Amino acid sequence: MYLSIGKTAVVREDEIIGIFDLDNCSQSYLTREFLSAAEKAGQVQNAAEDIPNSFLICSEQKENEHKNRIYLSQSTSRTLEKRRYQLHELQTERRKTWRKSTN
Repeated sequence: MYLSIGKTAVVREDEIIGIFDLDNCSQSYLTREFLSAAEKAGQVQNAAEDIPNSFLICSEQKENEHKNRIYLSQSTSRTLEKRRYQLHELQTERRKTWRKSTN
């Protein structure tokens, strides 16, 4: 399943390592260093139309290549977590329906 994170950007739900509040996390020196290094390495993708409120760390696997990507999102971390929870509930419901139909 895919999670909409803003603009037209979507990420695979199973690739998400973490969703973080930008205001709270950016107070830490280590987080600022991490985001700065990721930006210099070209790993940051801005999916926010305005000021970003959160960031996601995702792990992408493409043709034997493992790559981390950071997405900036205008949505709050709480909103993204709610969407993620709703996706999980939808997947669970679909599995239950499928199991009933195969029995």
